[in-house]
Amino acid sequence: MLGFALPQFGESAHDDVARYASTAERLGAESFWVGDRLLAPVHPTTGYAGTDSIPEEFRTALDPLIVLTIAATVTSTARLGSNVLVAPWYPPVQLARQLTSIDVISGGRLLPGFGIGWSPEEFQAAGAALRHRGADLDELLDILDALWTTNPVAHQGRRWSIPPSWVDLKPVRRPRPPIYLGAFTEKGLTRVGERADGWLPVIQVPSGRHNLDSLKQQRSIIDEAARAAGRDPAAIHSYVRVNAAAGSEVEQVAEAVRILADSGYPDAFVDLMFAVSGIDEHLEWVERLLAG
Repeated sequence: MLGFALPQFGESAHDDVARYASTAERLGAESFWVGDRLLAPVHPTTGYAGTDSIPEEFRTALDPLIVLTIAATVTSTARLGSNVLVAPWYPPVQLARQLTSIDVISGGRLLPGFGIGWSPEEFQAAGAALRHRGADLDELLDILDALWTTNPVAHQGRRWSIPPSWVDLKPVRRPRPPIYLGAFTEKGLTRVGERADGWLPVIQVPSGRHNLDSLKQQRSIIDEAARAAGRDPAAIHSYVRVNAAAGSEVEQVAEAVRILADSGYPDAFVDLMFAVSGIDEHLEWVERLLAG
């Protein structure tokens, strides 16, 4: 199953999300995805992807939940995922209401993906504590599970509390939508194995053999943690994000997708944020990749 990131960042944020999603689905896209950037600090403490800077594209960012809602209203079959929402930024009750609404509107197509974030400046702006981000993710996941599977709902935790309350709005998919987690560190990958329904790994294009070697190494940590928790590793699904770098060619991205499928990762989505500009060029790549 091949999907695509929705136009959300940089110049693409000014494109017609509805036209992109409806056209791409008609061409055969099977999933659409959003990311989560709050702001682009002028003097970042931590840069993007191991660099010391923040890409210009992140200076303009559409809200991920609004973008998913737009896609939900103009499509009928494609899955709607987040890779990832930075969990500690969000009050869980409000987030659950938004996500559940998207799931209901879309007829049960939501694939919620979460991560812990990395930018100190974004955490400062969001009023969240960077040092507690792992614990906040765990607590948010506990609350989402309670809100989606029980009624009445109650929670008493380190950061958030919910008095016993009726919450009748539940997701279409039962008992709840599958929860995906993005992770690269051993601790994060262990969390995937212990409690997630799916993993959101990332590869870069142009790429070399190290992409698959890295995936294999990371997946081994997930599988070991799953077995230790009494879970079946095979039940933890993977959706691979294929980041196309500036200057990438369609053929390079298509080859990466083929290699992933041949290596046991048939489900992927392509992010063209850095590779192309403008909705028409985006859709041209979509058509060529789906035709291949």
